[in-house]
Amino acid sequence: MSEQHTNDTQQADQTEGATPDDAQVLHLPVHRVEDTETETAEVIEGELVEPAQVDQPEKRQPGTELVRTEKRLPILPSWAKNVQEFREAARWAAGYTGHTVAFHAVRCPVYIARVLARVPRGSFRLIRGMAAWLTDSEGRPVRSASARREDAAEYLKLSIQRDHRIRARVLMTVGLGAAGIAAFLVGRAMLPEMVQWAIVAGAAGGLGWLGAPADKPIASRAVEATKVPKLTSDAVSRALSALGISQINQAMGKGGEGIGFPKPISRDGKGWRADVDLPYGVTAGDIMDRREKLASGLRRPLGCVWPEADNSEHAGRMVLWVGDQDMRKAKQPSWALRSGKQVDLFQPQPFGTDQRGRWVDLRLMFTSVAIGAIPRMGKTFALRELLLIAALDPRAELHTYDLKGTGDLDPLEKVTHVHGVGDDEAEIEKAVADLRGLREELRRRAKLIRDLAKQGLAPENKVTPDLASKKSLKLHPIVIGVDECQVWFEHEEYGEELAGICTDLVKRGPALGIILILATQRPDAKSLPTGISANVSTRFCLKVQGQTENDMVLGTSKYKQGVRATTFAWADKGIGYLVGEGSDAQIVRTVAGLDGPAAEKVAAYARALREKAGTLSGHAIGETLDTDQPDRKDTLLEDLLAVVRETEPKVWSETAVARLAELRPEIYGGWEVDQLTAALKPHGIKANRQIWGTDENGEGRNRRGFHRADIAEIVTERDRQREAG
Repeated sequence: MSEQHTNDTQQADQTEGATPDDAQVLHLPVHRVEDTETETAEVIEGELVEPAQVDQPEKRQPGTELVRTEKRLPILPSWAKNVQEFREAARWAAGYTGHTVAFHAVRCPVYIARVLARVPRGSFRLIRGMAAWLTDSEGRPVRSASARREDAAEYLKLSIQRDHRIRARVLMTVGLGAAGIAAFLVGRAMLPEMVQWAIVAGAAGGLGWLGAPADKPIASRAVEATKVPKLTSDAVSRALSALGISQINQAMGKGGEGIGFPKPISRDGKGWRADVDLPYGVTAGDIMDRREKLASGLRRPLGCVWPEADNSEHAGRMVLWVGDQDMRKAKQPSWALRSGKQVDLFQPQPFGTDQRGRWVDLRLMFTSVAIGAIPRMGKTFALRELLLIAALDPRAELHTYDLKGTGDLDPLEKVTHVHGVGDDEAEIEKAVADLRGLREELRRRAKLIRDLAKQGLAPENKVTPDLASKKSLKLHPIVIGVDECQVWFEHEEYGEELAGICTDLVKRGPALGIILILATQRPDAKSLPTGISANVSTRFCLKVQGQTENDMVLGTSKYKQGVRATTFAWADKGIGYLVGEGSDAQIVRTVAGLDGPAAEKVAAYARALREKAGTLSGHAIGETLDTDQPDRKDTLLEDLLAVVRETEPKVWSETAVARLAELRPEIYGGWEVDQLTAALKPHGIKANRQIWGTDENGEGRNRRGFHRADIAEIVTERDRQREAG
């Protein structure tokens, strides 16, 4: 007894002043009490310890309670506010009505014959029905049942009721019959003959309809309806739970919060739209990676199911659009430019349709374009469509290069200024000469725009529609389209020079009216240099295989943002993600049916527009590009020896560039150190050596440069080989 008291006293001494952590060390009982303010209080041996409150009370917002932050849904549906969709709906309704009327009008003789053939059966059914009604046949089973039970009282009661019912019905029939005969005689005497025949026809039609079998109606169906299942929240939840994502399975399990639907599922164009709040930790990109499984869960074709991220909300908000038809099989609205309509490149032009069948516009001016995809997905067709759009502006000067060599861009020969096909050396040299000329044109335009801006004629320091229309200024749009551009950039001799020029055109060209469109089937750093891929403002990516290719075309981090061209199926030809002029990525299907013959027709319309405007030039009128101009690479080494004296064994690259610009401003004006380095690299000369020298302030510095002896050695060897040859 005394020993137990001693132990209790020692335990009390240890407990006094102990913290919750001490209680765990001492193995003392700890109880937690949760209050209503989400704070946790701890009780140690009956003593309540008050912790600091974690969640602060919500402060009252200034203003009245009537001010709310909820989003107001639009009064009119999207199709009613969109002119194009409204016209499509009205056109469909008119077409449906007209087709139905014409279908039945043609079959009227057949319908009349069917009606007349079924009049006897209808008359018989009418007489039989009247007789059954007069004799109270519906009560016969009840009376028979009472007779079988030998219930005399019930049978007598039912018989009396039958007699009263038959007497009333006979009197009613006689009265109606007499009224009908009187009406017939009066109508026969007073109504016009046409009205009488109409009454007879109506009566015959009624008897024919009454005599028609249930499985053989008189009129045939004008339209065979296609039943498309309605998208419901249960169907979406069931499909999401089948994707194998643990967070979704937990949310859909017992006690989970489930799947959220912040807006009602509604019709959106030619399909259903569902806004879905995914469980915590799940993003729209996770669902897009499993698009094929999602389509299986919804029991819909893959081309009908298009999950997208809602970038205006949080990362867990997904917009699921389920179309009535497969996107690649759905009938596309007519392309407005197929008939050769003249366009203005300064204005957006229809490029393709989205999942809902609405046209997506693209403006080519003030932009450069990169198109990427694996082979056979419609990359070349997309490039050719953009070039045809440009051709329909008679001011535009086209430079087209089909480096694949299959003739896909040949329809544009009627209108193009320079046209190249294949990757042989002669074609590459022609492209190099053309690109050098375009860079000189870029510099000319830059200087001209600067002068015009000083005069107040170019307030934004870029080409305007008015300036482009003045032939004297020669500021018309120049559009360069290159298919399989990796052939240029991977060329052993001219690759770096072509990459440098194209990078310059991408960076400075859009403001000066020069538009570069590059298409490649290998969108990597070598096939599409980083300087180009990082600066193009319009991107179109069809199916690619991996994240690197996806982001190379669409832009850095697009894959993480849920814009994944890897989710497209092999059958989704011509369908890709379009990112242009800072807008969100959207799925676009290029113009269907724009094959070679159709492209030839559009190009013929474009040539007629150019003949009328007097803007045909170059290849379109039989002129060839002069490639015999002095080769900059062939004279570069001699020019460097001329500007670098023998007394200067080493020279900075920036010094050499400045002297070259003084020697030949028409060639080297505007050159930078990187361009000189790229131009010397094919000769095996390193222009990035660290050279010690003195700057303009007399201070010694280390800067990039080269050795004059390296250039002199190469020139001497080349001259010796020429003399030997």
